[in-house]
Amino acid sequence: MTGKRQRVIIMGAAGRDFHNFNMVYRDLADFEVVAFTATQIPMIGGRTYPPELAGRLYPRGIPIRPEEELATLIRDHSVNQVVFSYSDVSHEYVMHKASLCLALGADFLLLGPDRTMLDCSRPVISVCSVRTGAGKSGITRYIAGLLKRMGRKPVVLRHPMPYLDLKEGRLKRFGSLLDEERCDCTIEELEEFEPLIRAGIVVYSGIDYAEVVRKAEEEADILLWDGGNNDLPFLRSDLEIVVLDPHRAGHEFSFHPGETNLRRAEIAVINKVDTAAAEAVKKVEENIRKENPRAKIISTASPISLDDAESIRGKCVLVVEDGPTLTHGGMPYGAGVLAARKAGVAEFADPKPYARGSLRETFRAYPHIGNLLPAMGYSQRQREELKETIEATPCDAVVIATPADLRRLLNLRKPSVRVTYEIQETEGELLKHTIEDFVGHGR
Repeated sequence: MTGKRQRVIIMGAAGRDFHNFNMVYRDLADFEVVAFTATQIPMIGGRTYPPELAGRLYPRGIPIRPEEELATLIRDHSVNQVVFSYSDVSHEYVMHKASLCLALGADFLLLGPDRTMLDCSRPVISVCSVRTGAGKSGITRYIAGLLKRMGRKPVVLRHPMPYLDLKEGRLKRFGSLLDEERCDCTIEELEEFEPLIRAGIVVYSGIDYAEVVRKAEEEADILLWDGGNNDLPFLRSDLEIVVLDPHRAGHEFSFHPGETNLRRAEIAVINKVDTAAAEAVKKVEENIRKENPRAKIISTASPISLDDAESIRGKCVLVVEDGPTLTHGGMPYGAGVLAARKAGVAEFADPKPYARGSLRETFRAYPHIGNLLPAMGYSQRQREELKETIEATPCDAVVIATPADLRRLLNLRKPSVRVTYEIQETEGELLKHTIEDFVGHGR
């Protein structure tokens, strides 16, 4: 070092980026983080990572700029390092970003787990995946239920989703639906928190994960990490469980950091075996054995239920699916389509001609989305646009296939049915026995 601070940009999507900063850069005087860049999630650029979170070296905070400005930021600030800090992107995508940074003279870094995982005083089970929408949240709920029936007190630590007020997002605890209402959660947060809360599980989340862990440890026997997208755990785990999706067989080799998760997994869960093709399930199993032969392989089903299937038989329906699964998760369909087909609907309504506001941009950004509507709701205005789009789309009924009940949230006027899905083991109770062994050994 010559005494000159190394200038750094952290590329992110309001989650891993802030955690990497907090763990590695916040108090390093030899480095200056000149900006975060933001992508994947709408409306998170243009803000400031506040000084209350950034620490003493950043009395004015740190600007958060759209990723489209990355090259300009590197040039204007003579940046030395760019740290890639978000998930659920292809290996090719990551290397294109690396090539851009290297061409401009900057180092391109991926921070490893040992530098970014927090130690905990309670046992930790992490549930990660190889792609968004593989079903890790369902696996988390299943494991939490097992632990409760065993007389333990699990607390779920959710990947941070600070898409609104960053200072208020420092630490969040959800023990009731009233807590969700007080926090003015986004739809994505509701999709993750609400099913756990309804099952009687306390959920923690937030930006300052050291504080999140400290608070969660005060009321938990066991911590359950439920990772966002296909991110790596923020906590040093005693048992690493990774979920794979045979509807996207082969993605376990080609997406970051999903392949890393697979290579680290102690338990590899092939989910959705009830709806995926047998050949795809077999292919995923072969890939696990090739990539991580020491992993125990467990198969699970995710049976889908409709609360009134007969009411949509022969009808034209608008299907509203989980947003991240359709958008950066890349899925052309979700549980709603599968449920509607099984119920015998006649037609899927196309919402694109009736999309309001920012939802038009969502369809432009993700052209693979067919006659479906992703449940976008990252602001109050976007929630209103979602409701307006649903109400404007001609259809006989709406199929709500998000983990959060949008009927309650949006107060829809149209007839609607709700899709739910829970995890079932398909080969005895291998996952249950694994968790019992984990608890029994006192890990």
